[in-house]
Amino acid sequence: MALFNRDASTRAIKRLVEQMPQRSTVDLSPNSTVYGLVLGSTNEMTTVVDLASQAIVRWRIPWPVDFETDLAVFDVVEGKLASDVERNDLAQPEAVTVVDLPRRLGTYRGRRVRRWLEQLTSPADGPLFGFRGPSAPYWEFRGERPSVALIAADRGPQLLRRHDDGSTWVRFGWYGDDVWLLCEDAHAIRAMEATRRMSLAGKDLASALGFRPTYVLTTLSMPIDGHCYKSCTGLLPRG
Repeated sequence: MALFNRDASTRAIKRLVEQMPQRSTVDLSPNSTVYGLVLGSTNEMTTVVDLASQAIVRWRIPWPVDFETDLAVFDVVEGKLASDVERNDLAQPEAVTVVDLPRRLGTYRGRRVRRWLEQLTSPADGPLFGFRGPSAPYWEFRGERPSVALIAADRGPQLLRRHDDGSTWVRFGWYGDDVWLLCEDAHAIRAMEATRRMSLAGKDLASALGFRPTYVLTTLSMPIDGHCYKSCTGLLPRG
């Protein structure tokens, strides 16, 4: 609590989050201002907890060419919805379009975040995203299933690097399934590269990341050659 008393910016973020007017649903009004807590970010999509409703939303952000997202886990960001939020993607029903780059206001974590993550954790409901294997044809999606799953792994997670192409993968156990996903979490990839090791797990992984990974943020991609692919877009601490 002393930290909040000393740091005016931290105090302002705490006040913004905890005094945010609450809604039962996500505000989809064109050109409205929205606030999110970042769970994972790639140039394709940024996944946030909508601070007004505590629902998971995916933001399409118009990043400039050759510019990589600099948003990190638990950043608090402010965005403005486009005049057309484009809620017509049946493979990514949570996705909305923001009109410009979001404004990073600070970071927020603690008991409230831990409670949100616990509530948002995906229950066992068959295979991840309703299908087995790494991808599914885009035309099979009907907008009935989410394109985001926050996973509390039974085993792992473990980071691995492939010899053939240098890609980083996340392996974890979830309700009896042994899941392997391409890792698109920039922080996890940099941590893997810094160690110069081919695999990281347990205490070694926690040391490399700077925290113990409690959740795996998994998402579906936009269509690539007609298929949507599963990937890991974030390794998250407890909160």
